[in-house]
Amino acid sequence: MEVAVVVTGGAGLTPAVLEELPDRPWVVAADSGVDHAVALGLRVDLVVGDLDSATPDALAESNAPVERHPADKDATDLELALRAAASRPGIRRVIVLGGHGGRLDHLLGNAAVIASPQWAHLQVEWVAGSDRAVVIHDVARLHGTPGDPVSLVPVGGPVTGVHTHGLRWPLRGATLSPFSSLGVSNRMLRSVAEVRVGSGVLLAVQPGAVV
Repeated sequence: MEVAVVVTGGAGLTPAVLEELPDRPWVVAADSGVDHAVALGLRVDLVVGDLDSATPDALAESNAPVERHPADKDATDLELALRAAASRPGIRRVIVLGGHGGRLDHLLGNAAVIASPQWAHLQVEWVAGSDRAVVIHDVARLHGTPGDPVSLVPVGGPVTGVHTHGLRWPLRGATLSPFSSLGVSNRMLRSVAEVRVGSGVLLAVQPGAVV
């Protein structure tokens, strides 16, 4: 399975994120994500965005082709980078790095874009700081340590038919509303947990999973 890594802006990334990546992924940087990618030693295959925050030094060092967009546009640089990753033949899994810290509107917008149904055919994960999130459109397995926190956050509307296995407080056909905290702060019972949904989109957030 070919994997794409989308490196976006926001707060800096620690070398610990490299442990989350497979060997030789296809890397697309969203604007200033190129600075983070270069700092991590990643080979960048494409830079996407309006380039209002990428530094000239990082662009030069990456030596990557650039897909430049106007500043006045209807999509964020992250969404444009995700489109580039999703359109690449053979990609089945996408890992987004960054997009945390800084402005709250950017963080909320990033979460909405990452959980978008337009990527439902892909396995999408998000590593933001020391936290990991897995986008669930149907079923996903979560890996961790017994006792680790897990929050199930509905995005875009109610999520119905939620079943969990391997979490301390199980859900059996539950409906999670985006206006309720029902799915927040569950716990792993063992090293692997499974979450299934009937309809809707969940972000399964594992705080502190990347160390």
